[in-house]
Order: sequence, then structure tokens, then C-alpha cells
Amino acid sequence: MLDPIVSFFTQIFQWIGRGIGFLIGVILWPLMWVGRWYGQRGLILKAVVGLAVFVLIGLYANFLYATQWWNNFDPNYPEQYSFEKRNVSAGEQIPAADGANAAKSCGNSAIAQMAADLTDFNVNQNAWVSSMILYKLGLFGINWDDTPWMDNKANFQRGINQAVRRTATELADNLGRVRSTSQIDSDLQAARGRLQYDESTWYISSNGMTATTPSMYRLAIGNLRSFNARLAACQTTFDARADNLKQYIDRIASDIGSTSAILKERAENHNAGWFDFRADDRFWFAYGQLYAYYGLMKASEADFEDVIKEKHLQNLWDTMDQQFVSALRIQPFIIANGREDGWLLPTHLTTMGFYILRVRSNMVEISNVLTQ
Repeated sequence: MLDPIVSFFTQIFQWIGRGIGFLIGVILWPLMWVGRWYGQRGLILKAVVGLAVFVLIGLYANFLYATQWWNNFDPNYPEQYSFEKRNVSAGEQIPAADGANAAKSCGNSAIAQMAADLTDFNVNQNAWVSSMILYKLGLFGINWDDTPWMDNKANFQRGINQAVRRTATELADNLGRVRSTSQIDSDLQAARGRLQYDESTWYISSNGMTATTPSMYRLAIGNLRSFNARLAACQTTFDARADNLKQYIDRIASDIGSTSAILKERAENHNAGWFDFRADDRFWFAYGQLYAYYGLMKASEADFEDVIKEKHLQNLWDTMDQQFVSALRIQPFIIANGREDGWLLPTHLTTMGFYILRVRSNMVEISNVLTQ
């Protein structure tokens, strides 16, 4: 009675075994072919091919490390600066202590310092992923951004860079000038231009040899630090007025508002749960923006200390900081773009968009107070 049943399941397992064996054979066949081809070559060709394979393995090992290991990642990094201990606004002259002949000194810009440090975090403490040759080559010609792998750090870095670019523009056009009528500071102008450099440029472009993205951003770091050194020596200006702070906050609110709209569009029209392979791109770009703007807003609090006291903004500013902290606590291992009314899969994009709007709402409220 049981023989037919036993025979049936035996055949099924045999078919499964044959299928697995066939699949393994398909996978191993190219490797076996390459092995036979390599064994039949001469010594010189073997050495050249072996060296090329060794270099390729090294490049991929470095690429894997660069994309998966996030050096010095810390959502609470602004606390390391102790900006609350500063008692001077950016550009404000510091009274000389006793010695009347002491050289003049002024408060430097925490915003410029933070912008330089965030860029240093992107290109010196970590490898800039977007311009790495293996990232540009993609996965068998498929852009890494179109796959679920290797692109989270790249998008996080781009989000930081977006915030720094916006800040560099504000420094050059408004904050580093007197009522926008004086000459643009040369260091800030250079930093703004260099931070606008294409994010994915390697050593070779369609026009031949060129400067890489990280090298240009490193030059921008030097420009920002040079501006700050001259500001501390009272050799340049920082216009810490209420209308400048309002304009800077308005630009940031607009920037993250655009990101919120992108998250909303993706969440509504591509909610495939864990199978939306672009959801992680949108999430980590937004996260990078908030990561950078959290530090830049803490720096703004230090640079515009007098304005914040005069306008009684401290409570509103603290509330905004708390919203940043809440948003940056969201660090899911896998990004899922589920339906908002779904019961099985989370909707991380909608959650991040919600926190972005909370931050933006606080910024709008601060901007309204600065108008009064």
C-alpha cells in the first residue's frame, strides 16, 4: 500500500536533486571553463591575468568596505561641539582681557565649521562612494541605485552634501557679506563653486583627465576653514542679523519640503513593501539631509546667539532640535515601502516624511517669529 507513495516522493526528491545539480553546474561551468583556459596559457599571460584578478578582488574588497562601513557615524554628533558654552555670536568682536595691546579677535562661524566638518566626514573620514569606479560601473552594467545593494551610504552622503551645498550658497551670498552689498568673500565664493562640483566624477571623464569629486570637496574644506580663521582674526565679516537667519531657515525649510514631497510620491505610487528597490535611496537621502541640518541648526544657534535671545526663540529652537533627534532615531535594517493602511509591512518612507514635516513646521514657526 505504501510503495506507490514512497516511490512518488522518491521521484520528487530525485528531481529536486537533479535540479539543484543542474543549477550548480550552470553556475560552475564558466568558472571551470576559465580554469581550463587559464591552465593552457603561457607563464607571462598567466602572470598578467593573475595580477588583474588580484587587483580586481582588491578593488571589490575596498568597495565592499567603503559602502558597508560608516566611519564615525553618530546621529548625536552635534553634542560634541559644546556650542552652548560659546557666549559670542559669529563675527562679534571679543573684548581683550586686560591687555590693551592684544590683537583683535572675533567669534568664528560655527556654521562654516560645521559645513567643513560634514564635508570632511564625507570625503576624508569615509570614502566618497558616488565617484568610485566600481560604483560607476554598477552591477553588470546596472546602476547600483537601481539595485537593493551598495547604495545606501552613497545616498546618505548625497543628502549631507545637499545640505552643505545650500549652506555654502547662503554663506557666500548673505551670511558672509554686509547686507549683501559688500564684495563676496573669496574663500566662500570658492567653497560654493567647489561644492557644486558633479558628485560622481572619477579621474577620467568624457573630456579626458579631470579632478575627482573628493579632491574638489577637500579644496572646499580648506576654503571654509580659511574663511573661519580670517573671521576669528576680524579680517572678514559674518552678518548675524535676524533677516539673514530667517532667510537661511526659509531656504532649509523649502529644501526639506521638496524632499518630503519626493518621499510622499514614492510612498503613494510605488508601495511594493520590501520589493521597492528605490525606497532605500529616498530614505537615506532624506536621512542624510536631516543628519546634516541637525548639526547646521545647532551651529546656527551659536552664530545667531544674540538674535535668538532677542527674539526669545530658545524654546522653539529646543523643540526643533528634539524633532531632529526623533527623526534620526529611525534606522531600520531594511527599508520597506508598505501601504499606509497595510497591516503587515512597515512604511518607512511615510514615517520619515512625517518627521521631516514636523521639523519643517518648527522652522516655519521660528521664521514667523523672526519676521515680527
